[in-house]
Amino acid sequence: MNSDSGQRVPAWGLRTRFHAEARTERTLTQASPAREADRRRAPVETRRLDTFPAATPCDLGRASKTREKLRRGWTTQAHRRTSIRPCVFTGHPAWRPIGAAMATTAVVTVLSYLVPPEHAASAVGIAFFIATYFLALRGDDAATDRYGLSLGGLLDPEPLDFGKLFRSAATELAWALGICAVIFPPFWLGFKLWWHPASPFHWASPKSVAGDALGQFLVIALPEEGFYRGYLQTRLDEVWKPNVALLGALVGPGLVVTSVVFAMGHLATEVNPNRLAVFFPSLLFGWLRERRGGIGSAAALHALCNLFASYLAECYGIGPR
Repeated sequence: MNSDSGQRVPAWGLRTRFHAEARTERTLTQASPAREADRRRAPVETRRLDTFPAATPCDLGRASKTREKLRRGWTTQAHRRTSIRPCVFTGHPAWRPIGAAMATTAVVTVLSYLVPPEHAASAVGIAFFIATYFLALRGDDAATDRYGLSLGGLLDPEPLDFGKLFRSAATELAWALGICAVIFPPFWLGFKLWWHPASPFHWASPKSVAGDALGQFLVIALPEEGFYRGYLQTRLDEVWKPNVALLGALVGPGLVVTSVVFAMGHLATEVNPNRLAVFFPSLLFGWLRERRGGIGSAAALHALCNLFASYLAECYGIGPR
């Protein structure tokens, strides 16, 4: 490589000359009070680049590009190591309801293990009721409509209208029974393929599960639907607006995320991979909540699905599941 005098200078000599020029420039900058004052008033990123060491022509070119990128809001590797950047997801509004759901799931999981088995379901149901009240209903008269928790006016602040209550209950139950007529035959087939029962099917008395109907609805289905489909899915739908039309209902990511949390909660209370299968009926419960604008029919369908699964298990001699 040729120098200014026309002589060939080794590469290491050229690099040494650039080092000397860089040191001289920094010395002049520090010796000038005006330039030092301007440098102190400049942003932090600019001050760092003013003292960027120059070594080779390539280094000087990279420094110039880096300076321009930082002025446009970019960060370098060194800057990322020395600066504190908040997590991208920390302030996302979806984390609050998801965090509340995870905390509630942890509480009910502990209760399911600590409370005696004969009272565990009741303790879990009460915990869900309490969580739904404090997270959704407390201090807001309009919350029952917002979260779909009106239940035909039962939880509304207005005086109870029994005619409206019975009409609503009959309508929601009719919706649930109509869906059962569609999904129970393929569910029966799937049950047989999944469990491979050794005993042939024999009809069992409906009385064996009819006695559990009220408990399934009040203790299991209603509190779970009130929390997951009432509180959690509503809050997530407010964050991620439903934009997919599905059989008369608008659904979105909130439906899927709620079903994932629902399935993980069932897995936590009983560590068995089969418990994750509730993800699929949960999608149906969530769709029905959106279709009907409340949790009444979803809770009824939830209870009927549990009762039907228990009845099939008894008919095949598998025992309650």
